[in-house]
Amino acid sequence: MNKNSDTLQSNRSLKEIPKQRWLRIIPPILIACIISYMDRVNIAFAMPGGMDAELGITASMAGLAGGIFFLGYLFLQVPGGKIAVHGSGKKFIGWSLVAWVIISILTGLVTNQYQLLFLRFSLGVAEGGMLPVVLTMISNWFPDAERGRANAIVIMFVPIAGIITAPLSGWIISALDWRWLFIIEGLLSAAVLAMWVLTVCDRPQEARWISPEEKNWLISTLAAEQKAIAGKEVRNASLGAVLANRTMWQLIALNFFYQTGIYGYTLWLPTILKELTHSTMGQVGVLAILPYIGAVAGMLLFSSLSDRTGKRKLYVFLPLLGFAACMFLSVMLKNTVWLSYAALVGCGFFLQSAAGVFWTIPAKLFSAEMAGGARGVINALGNLGGFCGPYAVGLLITFYSKDAGVYCLAVSLTLAALMALLLPARCDVPAQSANKLPDSRPTAA
Repeated sequence: MNKNSDTLQSNRSLKEIPKQRWLRIIPPILIACIISYMDRVNIAFAMPGGMDAELGITASMAGLAGGIFFLGYLFLQVPGGKIAVHGSGKKFIGWSLVAWVIISILTGLVTNQYQLLFLRFSLGVAEGGMLPVVLTMISNWFPDAERGRANAIVIMFVPIAGIITAPLSGWIISALDWRWLFIIEGLLSAAVLAMWVLTVCDRPQEARWISPEEKNWLISTLAAEQKAIAGKEVRNASLGAVLANRTMWQLIALNFFYQTGIYGYTLWLPTILKELTHSTMGQVGVLAILPYIGAVAGMLLFSSLSDRTGKRKLYVFLPLLGFAACMFLSVMLKNTVWLSYAALVGCGFFLQSAAGVFWTIPAKLFSAEMAGGARGVINALGNLGGFCGPYAVGLLITFYSKDAGVYCLAVSLTLAALMALLLPARCDVPAQSANKLPDSRPTAA
Protein backbone atom coordinates (compact mmCIF):
# COMPACT_ATOMS: atom_id res chain seq x y z
CA MET A 1 0.00 0.00 0.00
CA ASN A 2 2.79 2.40 0.91
CA LYS A 3 4.68 1.49 -2.26
CA ASN A 4 1.64 2.29 -4.42
CA SER A 5 1.15 5.56 -2.57
CA ASP A 6 4.78 6.51 -3.15
CA THR A 7 4.42 5.70 -6.85
CA LEU A 8 1.30 7.84 -7.18
CA GLN A 9 3.05 10.69 -5.34
CA SER A 10 6.09 10.31 -7.60
CA ASN A 11 3.99 10.40 -10.79
CA ARG A 12 2.01 13.39 -9.53
CA SER A 13 5.16 15.36 -8.77
CA LEU A 14 6.81 14.50 -12.06
CA LYS A 15 3.81 15.86 -13.94
CA GLU A 16 3.67 19.06 -11.91
CA ILE A 17 7.33 20.02 -11.72
CA PRO A 18 8.14 20.18 -15.45
CA LYS A 19 5.02 22.24 -16.15
CA GLN A 20 6.00 24.79 -13.53
CA ARG A 21 9.57 25.19 -14.75
CA TRP A 22 8.92 25.16 -18.47
CA LEU A 23 6.32 27.93 -18.13
CA ARG A 24 7.83 30.11 -15.42
CA ILE A 25 11.60 29.94 -16.04
CA ILE A 26 12.12 29.45 -19.77
CA PRO A 27 9.99 32.30 -21.29
CA PRO A 28 11.63 35.33 -19.59
CA ILE A 29 15.12 33.95 -20.20
CA LEU A 30 14.24 33.21 -23.81
CA ILE A 31 12.84 36.72 -24.39
CA ALA A 32 15.92 38.40 -22.91
CA CYS A 33 18.15 36.26 -25.12
CA ILE A 34 16.05 37.12 -28.17
CA ILE A 35 16.47 40.86 -27.66
CA SER A 36 20.21 40.45 -27.09
CA TYR A 37 20.56 38.63 -30.39
CA MET A 38 18.46 41.19 -32.24
CA ASP A 39 20.78 43.95 -30.98
CA ARG A 40 23.77 41.83 -32.01
CA VAL A 41 22.82 41.01 -35.62
CA ASN A 42 20.74 44.00 -36.76
CA ILE A 43 23.95 45.36 -38.29
CA ALA A 44 23.70 42.52 -40.84
CA PHE A 45 20.61 44.24 -42.29
CA ALA A 46 21.79 47.80 -41.68
CA MET A 47 24.92 47.33 -43.84
CA PRO A 48 23.21 46.46 -47.15
CA GLY A 49 20.32 48.73 -46.09
CA GLY A 50 22.32 51.95 -46.43
CA MET A 51 24.79 52.08 -43.56
CA ASP A 52 27.74 50.98 -45.69
CA ALA A 53 27.07 53.64 -48.33
CA GLU A 54 26.38 56.47 -45.86
CA LEU A 55 29.43 55.76 -43.68
CA GLY A 56 31.74 54.67 -46.51
CA ILE A 57 32.21 51.12 -45.19
CA THR A 58 34.04 48.54 -47.35
CA ALA A 59 33.44 44.77 -47.23
CA SER A 60 36.48 44.19 -45.00
CA MET A 61 35.41 47.02 -42.66
CA ALA A 62 31.87 45.57 -42.57
CA GLY A 63 33.36 42.25 -41.51
CA LEU A 64 35.39 44.00 -38.81
CA ALA A 65 32.33 45.89 -37.55
CA GLY A 66 30.37 42.64 -37.41
CA GLY A 67 33.17 40.73 -35.71
CA ILE A 68 34.62 43.27 -33.27
CA PHE A 69 31.58 42.64 -31.10
CA PHE A 70 33.20 39.34 -30.10
CA LEU A 71 36.41 40.93 -28.90
CA GLY A 72 34.35 42.89 -26.38
CA TYR A 73 32.37 39.71 -25.73
CA LEU A 74 35.43 38.16 -24.04
CA PHE A 75 35.53 40.37 -20.98
CA LEU A 76 32.54 39.31 -18.88
CA GLN A 77 32.25 35.63 -19.84
CA VAL A 78 34.03 34.11 -16.84
CA PRO A 79 32.89 36.80 -14.33
CA GLY A 80 29.31 36.32 -15.56
CA GLY A 81 29.46 32.54 -15.04
CA LYS A 82 30.90 32.97 -11.54
CA ILE A 83 28.37 35.63 -10.60
CA ALA A 84 25.56 33.32 -11.68
CA VAL A 85 26.97 30.52 -9.47
CA HIS A 86 27.69 32.62 -6.35
CA GLY A 87 25.45 35.67 -6.73
CA SER A 88 22.55 36.78 -8.90
CA GLY A 89 22.35 36.16 -12.62
CA LYS A 90 19.09 38.10 -12.56
CA LYS A 91 20.80 41.32 -11.44
CA PHE A 92 23.71 40.81 -13.83
CA ILE A 93 21.45 40.56 -16.88
CA GLY A 94 19.24 43.38 -15.59
CA TRP A 95 22.18 45.81 -15.66
CA SER A 96 23.25 44.39 -19.00
CA LEU A 97 19.86 45.26 -20.45
CA VAL A 98 20.30 48.87 -19.33
CA ALA A 99 23.57 49.01 -21.26
CA TRP A 100 21.98 47.43 -24.37
CA VAL A 101 19.33 50.16 -24.46
CA ILE A 102 21.89 52.96 -24.37
CA ILE A 103 24.36 51.42 -26.82
CA SER A 104 21.73 50.42 -29.39
CA ILE A 105 20.21 53.90 -29.49
CA LEU A 106 23.65 55.52 -29.77
CA THR A 107 24.47 53.22 -32.70
CA GLY A 108 21.55 54.78 -34.56
CA LEU A 109 23.24 58.16 -34.16
CA VAL A 110 26.78 57.33 -35.39
CA THR A 111 28.38 59.58 -38.00
CA ASN A 112 31.51 57.57 -38.91
CA GLN A 113 32.84 54.02 -38.94
CA TYR A 114 35.11 54.52 -35.91
CA GLN A 115 32.18 55.44 -33.68
CA LEU A 116 30.46 52.32 -35.00
CA LEU A 117 33.45 50.12 -34.15
CA PHE A 118 33.60 51.53 -30.60
CA LEU A 119 29.89 50.95 -30.00
CA ARG A 120 29.97 47.44 -31.47
CA PHE A 121 32.89 46.60 -29.15
CA SER A 122 30.99 48.10 -26.19
CA LEU A 123 27.88 46.08 -27.04
CA GLY A 124 30.05 42.96 -27.00
CA VAL A 125 31.25 43.81 -23.49
CA ALA A 126 27.67 44.46 -22.34
CA GLU A 127 26.39 41.15 -23.75
CA GLY A 128 29.45 39.11 -22.77
CA GLY A 129 28.06 37.41 -19.68
CA MET A 130 24.67 36.59 -21.15
CA LEU A 131 25.07 32.99 -22.27
CA PRO A 132 27.08 31.59 -19.32
CA VAL A 133 24.66 33.30 -16.94
CA VAL A 134 21.49 31.92 -18.51
CA LEU A 135 22.99 28.44 -18.96
CA THR A 136 23.94 28.42 -15.29
CA MET A 137 20.42 29.53 -14.38
CA ILE A 138 19.03 26.69 -16.51
CA SER A 139 21.32 24.18 -14.77
CA ASN A 140 19.88 25.46 -11.45
CA TRP A 141 16.38 24.48 -12.56
CA PHE A 142 16.64 21.45 -14.85
CA PRO A 143 18.17 18.01 -14.14
CA ASP A 144 20.36 16.36 -16.75
CA ALA A 145 17.53 14.27 -18.23
CA GLU A 146 15.79 17.50 -19.28
CA ARG A 147 18.72 19.86 -19.68
CA GLY A 148 19.31 19.20 -23.39
CA ARG A 149 15.76 20.27 -24.24
CA ALA A 150 15.84 23.20 -21.80
CA ASN A 151 19.13 24.44 -23.26
CA ALA A 152 17.82 23.97 -26.79
CA ILE A 153 14.68 26.01 -26.09
CA VAL A 154 16.73 28.85 -24.60
CA ILE A 155 19.32 28.72 -27.38
CA MET A 156 16.37 28.79 -29.75
CA PHE A 157 16.59 32.54 -29.21
CA VAL A 158 18.88 32.55 -32.25
CA PRO A 159 16.32 31.32 -34.81
CA ILE A 160 13.39 33.04 -33.10
CA ALA A 161 15.28 36.33 -33.08
CA GLY A 162 16.13 35.71 -36.74
CA ILE A 163 12.47 35.11 -37.58
CA ILE A 164 11.54 38.39 -35.86
CA THR A 165 14.57 40.45 -36.88
CA ALA A 166 14.58 39.59 -40.60
CA PRO A 167 11.14 40.97 -41.59
CA LEU A 168 11.16 43.68 -38.90
CA SER A 169 14.56 45.00 -39.98
CA GLY A 170 13.65 44.85 -43.66
CA TRP A 171 10.40 46.72 -43.00
CA ILE A 172 11.98 49.42 -40.78
CA ILE A 173 14.76 50.08 -43.28
CA SER A 174 12.28 50.22 -46.19
CA ALA A 175 9.79 52.44 -44.31
CA LEU A 176 12.27 54.65 -42.42
CA ASP A 177 16.04 54.03 -42.62
CA TRP A 178 18.83 52.02 -40.98
CA ARG A 179 19.22 54.49 -38.10
CA TRP A 180 15.70 53.88 -36.86
CA LEU A 181 16.43 50.15 -36.87
CA PHE A 182 18.89 50.58 -33.97
CA ILE A 183 16.76 53.13 -32.11
CA ILE A 184 13.55 51.07 -32.23
CA GLU A 185 15.29 47.85 -31.19
CA GLY A 186 17.00 49.73 -28.35
CA LEU A 187 13.57 50.76 -27.06
CA LEU A 188 12.48 47.10 -27.23
CA SER A 189 15.35 46.29 -24.84
CA ALA A 190 13.87 48.76 -22.34
CA ALA A 191 10.53 46.91 -22.45
CA VAL A 192 12.29 43.58 -21.90
CA LEU A 193 14.13 45.04 -18.89
CA ALA A 194 10.82 45.72 -17.15
CA MET A 195 9.64 42.16 -17.82
CA TRP A 196 12.93 40.68 -16.60
CA VAL A 197 12.89 42.48 -13.25
CA LEU A 198 9.35 41.31 -12.50
CA THR A 199 9.54 37.64 -13.47
CA VAL A 200 12.93 35.92 -13.07
CA CYS A 201 14.23 33.84 -10.15
CA ASP A 202 17.83 32.61 -9.96
CA ARG A 203 17.20 29.34 -8.09
CA PRO A 204 14.37 27.10 -6.82
CA GLN A 205 15.18 28.18 -3.26
CA GLU A 206 14.17 31.76 -4.13
CA ALA A 207 10.92 31.00 -5.99
CA ARG A 208 7.62 31.57 -4.21
CA TRP A 209 5.41 29.94 -6.83
CA ILE A 210 6.44 26.29 -6.25
CA SER A 211 5.44 24.03 -3.37
CA PRO A 212 7.93 22.88 -0.72
CA GLU A 213 7.67 19.34 -2.14
CA GLU A 214 8.59 20.50 -5.63
CA LYS A 215 11.40 22.65 -4.30
CA ASN A 216 12.84 19.74 -2.30
CA TRP A 217 12.64 17.48 -5.36
CA LEU A 218 14.66 19.89 -7.46
CA ILE A 219 17.25 20.57 -4.78
CA SER A 220 17.77 16.87 -3.94
CA THR A 221 17.83 15.75 -7.59
CA LEU A 222 20.37 18.36 -8.66
CA ALA A 223 22.50 17.66 -5.57
CA ALA A 224 22.49 13.92 -6.37
CA GLU A 225 23.69 14.67 -9.91
CA GLN A 226 26.61 16.66 -8.55
CA LYS A 227 27.63 13.80 -6.24
CA ALA A 228 27.62 11.45 -9.23
CA ILE A 229 30.19 13.52 -11.12
CA ALA A 230 33.60 11.87 -10.93
CA GLY A 231 36.18 13.59 -8.74
CA LYS A 232 35.91 15.59 -5.56
CA GLU A 233 33.83 18.72 -5.29
CA VAL A 234 35.68 21.90 -6.26
CA ARG A 235 34.77 24.80 -4.01
CA ASN A 236 37.18 27.37 -5.37
CA ALA A 237 37.68 26.58 -9.06
CA SER A 238 40.25 29.10 -10.25
CA LEU A 239 40.65 30.17 -13.84
CA GLY A 240 43.95 28.27 -13.86
CA ALA A 241 42.23 25.05 -12.80
CA VAL A 242 39.67 25.45 -15.54
CA LEU A 243 42.29 26.12 -18.21
CA ALA A 244 44.47 23.21 -17.08
CA ASN A 245 41.81 20.72 -18.16
CA ARG A 246 42.57 19.20 -21.60
CA THR A 247 38.92 18.49 -22.37
CA MET A 248 38.22 22.18 -21.79
CA TRP A 249 40.49 23.03 -24.71
CA GLN A 250 38.74 20.49 -26.92
CA LEU A 251 35.42 22.18 -26.13
CA ILE A 252 36.92 25.63 -26.76
CA ALA A 253 38.31 24.56 -30.15
CA LEU A 254 35.03 22.96 -31.18
CA ASN A 255 33.08 26.05 -30.18
CA PHE A 256 35.55 28.34 -31.96
CA PHE A 257 35.13 26.62 -35.33
CA TYR A 258 31.37 26.33 -34.77
CA GLN A 259 30.95 30.02 -33.97
CA THR A 260 33.08 30.94 -36.99
CA GLY A 261 30.50 29.18 -39.15
CA ILE A 262 27.47 30.47 -37.27
CA TYR A 263 28.33 34.15 -37.32
CA GLY A 264 29.99 34.08 -40.72
CA TYR A 265 26.69 32.76 -42.05
CA THR A 266 24.40 34.92 -39.91
CA LEU A 267 26.08 38.29 -40.44
CA TRP A 268 26.53 37.84 -44.19
CA LEU A 269 23.21 36.10 -44.97
CA PRO A 270 21.26 39.29 -45.87
CA THR A 271 24.08 40.44 -48.18
CA ILE A 272 24.34 37.00 -49.80
CA LEU A 273 20.57 36.83 -50.30
CA LYS A 274 20.43 40.33 -51.77
CA GLU A 275 23.12 39.55 -54.32
CA LEU A 276 21.82 36.04 -55.06
CA THR A 277 18.21 37.09 -55.70
CA HIS A 278 18.65 40.81 -56.60
CA SER A 279 15.82 41.61 -54.18
CA THR A 280 14.91 44.71 -52.17
CA MET A 281 15.67 44.80 -48.43
CA GLY A 282 12.02 44.12 -47.65
CA GLN A 283 12.11 40.99 -49.81
CA VAL A 284 15.45 39.93 -48.32
CA GLY A 285 13.85 40.18 -44.87
CA VAL A 286 11.11 37.77 -45.94
CA LEU A 287 13.56 35.34 -47.60
CA ALA A 288 15.69 35.30 -44.43
CA ILE A 289 12.79 34.00 -42.34
CA LEU A 290 12.78 30.44 -43.72
CA PRO A 291 16.34 29.50 -42.63
CA TYR A 292 15.47 30.48 -39.07
CA ILE A 293 12.20 28.54 -39.12
CA GLY A 294 14.29 25.56 -40.19
CA ALA A 295 16.65 26.26 -37.27
CA VAL A 296 13.78 25.86 -34.78
CA ALA A 297 12.90 22.46 -36.26
CA GLY A 298 16.53 21.35 -36.26
CA MET A 299 17.12 22.32 -32.64
CA LEU A 300 14.00 20.54 -31.41
CA LEU A 301 14.80 17.41 -33.42
CA PHE A 302 18.43 16.95 -32.41
CA SER A 303 18.03 17.94 -28.75
CA SER A 304 15.09 15.54 -28.39
CA LEU A 305 17.04 12.70 -30.03
CA SER A 306 20.03 13.41 -27.80
CA ASP A 307 17.98 13.45 -24.57
CA ARG A 308 16.15 10.28 -25.63
CA THR A 309 19.28 8.29 -26.50
CA GLY A 310 21.80 9.89 -24.14
CA LYS A 311 24.20 10.39 -27.07
CA ARG A 312 25.72 13.87 -26.86
CA LYS A 313 28.77 13.52 -29.13
CA LEU A 314 26.82 12.05 -32.06
CA TYR A 315 24.18 14.78 -32.01
CA VAL A 316 26.82 17.49 -31.95
CA PHE A 317 28.72 15.86 -34.84
CA LEU A 318 25.80 15.26 -37.23
CA PRO A 319 24.40 18.84 -37.29
CA LEU A 320 27.88 20.31 -37.73
CA LEU A 321 28.56 18.02 -40.69
CA GLY A 322 25.17 18.87 -42.22
CA PHE A 323 25.83 22.60 -41.76
CA ALA A 324 29.19 22.29 -43.53
CA ALA A 325 27.68 20.31 -46.43
CA CYS A 326 24.86 22.82 -46.98
CA MET A 327 27.31 25.72 -46.85
CA PHE A 328 29.40 24.06 -49.55
CA LEU A 329 26.32 23.32 -51.70
CA SER A 330 25.09 26.92 -51.50
CA VAL A 331 28.13 27.91 -53.58
CA MET A 332 28.19 24.88 -55.86
CA LEU A 333 24.55 25.47 -56.83
CA LYS A 334 24.70 29.27 -57.13
CA ASN A 335 23.86 29.23 -60.87
CA THR A 336 20.43 27.90 -59.93
CA VAL A 337 19.05 30.53 -57.58
CA TRP A 338 16.41 28.47 -55.83
CA LEU A 339 18.66 25.45 -55.31
CA SER A 340 21.30 27.72 -53.79
CA TYR A 341 18.61 29.30 -51.62
CA ALA A 342 17.45 25.81 -50.56
CA ALA A 343 21.02 25.05 -49.45
CA LEU A 344 21.05 28.28 -47.43
CA VAL A 345 17.79 27.16 -45.80
CA GLY A 346 19.51 23.85 -45.05
CA CYS A 347 22.29 25.81 -43.34
CA GLY A 348 19.57 27.39 -41.21
CA PHE A 349 18.18 23.95 -40.26
CA PHE A 350 21.58 22.92 -38.89
CA LEU A 351 22.57 26.41 -37.66
CA GLN A 352 21.94 25.87 -33.94
CA SER A 353 21.03 22.17 -33.88
CA ALA A 354 24.29 21.22 -32.16
CA ALA A 355 24.21 24.08 -29.64
CA GLY A 356 21.62 22.82 -27.15
CA VAL A 357 23.33 19.43 -27.00
CA PHE A 358 26.81 20.94 -26.82
CA TRP A 359 25.97 23.02 -23.75
CA THR A 360 24.83 19.95 -21.77
CA ILE A 361 28.43 18.68 -21.83
CA PRO A 362 30.11 21.03 -19.26
CA ALA A 363 27.59 19.99 -16.60
CA LYS A 364 28.44 16.33 -17.33
CA LEU A 365 32.19 16.79 -17.06
CA PHE A 366 32.64 19.30 -14.24
CA SER A 367 31.28 20.11 -10.80
CA ALA A 368 28.72 22.92 -10.52
CA GLU A 369 31.40 25.32 -9.28
CA MET A 370 33.81 24.56 -12.12
CA ALA A 371 31.03 24.34 -14.73
CA GLY A 372 30.09 27.99 -14.16
CA GLY A 373 33.61 29.18 -14.96
CA ALA A 374 33.96 26.56 -17.70
CA ARG A 375 30.93 27.86 -19.58
CA GLY A 376 32.38 31.35 -19.46
CA VAL A 377 35.78 30.25 -20.76
CA ILE A 378 34.30 28.03 -23.50
CA ASN A 379 31.95 30.76 -24.63
CA ALA A 380 34.54 33.56 -24.39
CA LEU A 381 37.40 31.90 -26.26
CA GLY A 382 35.09 29.94 -28.55
CA ASN A 383 33.29 33.10 -29.57
CA LEU A 384 36.50 34.52 -30.96
CA GLY A 385 35.21 32.53 -33.92
CA GLY A 386 32.43 35.08 -34.03
CA PHE A 387 35.09 37.68 -34.76
CA CYS A 388 37.07 35.53 -37.17
CA GLY A 389 34.11 34.32 -39.24
CA PRO A 390 32.63 37.66 -40.34
CA TYR A 391 36.04 39.31 -40.67
CA ALA A 392 37.51 36.43 -42.70
CA VAL A 393 34.53 36.47 -45.05
CA GLY A 394 34.89 40.24 -45.48
CA LEU A 395 38.60 39.93 -46.29
CA LEU A 396 38.04 37.04 -48.72
CA ILE A 397 35.29 39.00 -50.49
CA THR A 398 37.60 42.00 -50.78
CA PHE A 399 40.64 40.12 -52.10
CA TYR A 400 39.08 37.05 -53.77
CA SER A 401 35.34 36.39 -53.99
CA LYS A 402 32.24 35.71 -51.93
CA ASP A 403 32.57 32.02 -52.88
CA ALA A 404 35.95 31.85 -51.14
CA GLY A 405 34.41 33.29 -47.98
CA VAL A 406 31.63 30.70 -47.91
CA TYR A 407 34.06 27.83 -48.56
CA CYS A 408 36.12 29.06 -45.60
CA LEU A 409 33.05 28.73 -43.36
CA ALA A 410 32.37 25.20 -44.66
CA VAL A 411 35.92 24.12 -43.78
CA SER A 412 35.60 25.61 -40.29
CA LEU A 413 32.38 23.70 -39.64
CA THR A 414 33.95 20.46 -40.86
CA LEU A 415 36.77 20.94 -38.35
CA ALA A 416 34.19 21.51 -35.59
CA ALA A 417 32.47 18.24 -36.54
CA LEU A 418 35.78 16.36 -36.29
CA MET A 419 36.41 17.94 -32.88
CA ALA A 420 33.08 16.55 -31.67
CA LEU A 421 34.21 13.01 -32.46
CA LEU A 422 37.33 13.51 -30.31
CA LEU A 423 35.40 14.39 -27.13
CA PRO A 424 35.64 11.83 -24.27
CA ALA A 425 33.07 9.04 -24.02
CA ARG A 426 31.85 10.29 -20.64
CA CYS A 427 30.12 13.18 -22.43
CA ASP A 428 27.34 10.70 -23.22
CA VAL A 429 24.64 9.73 -20.72
CA PRO A 430 24.88 6.00 -19.87
CA ALA A 431 22.42 4.10 -22.07
CA GLN A 432 20.57 2.55 -19.13
CA SER A 433 19.83 5.95 -17.58
CA ALA A 434 19.20 8.09 -20.68
CA ASN A 435 15.44 7.73 -20.49
CA LYS A 436 15.15 7.26 -16.75
CA LEU A 437 13.74 10.15 -14.76
CA PRO A 438 14.99 10.52 -11.20
CA ASP A 439 12.80 9.69 -8.23
CA SER A 440 10.66 12.74 -7.50
CA ARG A 441 9.98 11.97 -3.85
CA PRO A 442 11.33 14.69 -1.55
CA THR A 443 14.08 13.63 0.78
CA ALA A 444 13.32 13.43 4.45
CA ALA A 445 14.37 16.37 6.58
